[in-house]
Amino acid sequence: MPAPSKLSIATSTLNRLVKEEASYHKELEHQQASIAKLEQGGGDENAEYVLRQERKAVEETKAIFPQLKQKIQDSLAKLEQQLEQDKGPGDQSTPEQITKAKEAVAAALTAIREIS
Repeated sequence: MPAPSKLSIATSTLNRLVKEEASYHKELEHQQASIAKLEQGGGDENAEYVLRQERKAVEETKAIFPQLKQKIQDSLAKLEQQLEQDKGPGDQSTPEQITKAKEAVAAALTAIREIS
């Protein structure tokens, strides 16, 4: 089996970061729903502590987004550069790899807009 091309590696990296971003958004939604639930039915003596911990977790999750956005932008630039390099006559990338790379670029641009 041949080694993966630079384009495949860059595409995989970008896809992984986009999936990570989506995962953090889901986690944030879950945490916010948990906070809302705790605020409504907080009859438990431990509820105030749990509520504080959940709010801290939400803030930590929100703090990840700027770093993640930067990583996605860096990876996106690297992939776009790799796509430009592969347009030449000596490219080793298949049309399938190029299509996957372009799909990854579109997904990354959508993810960046969601973070902003």
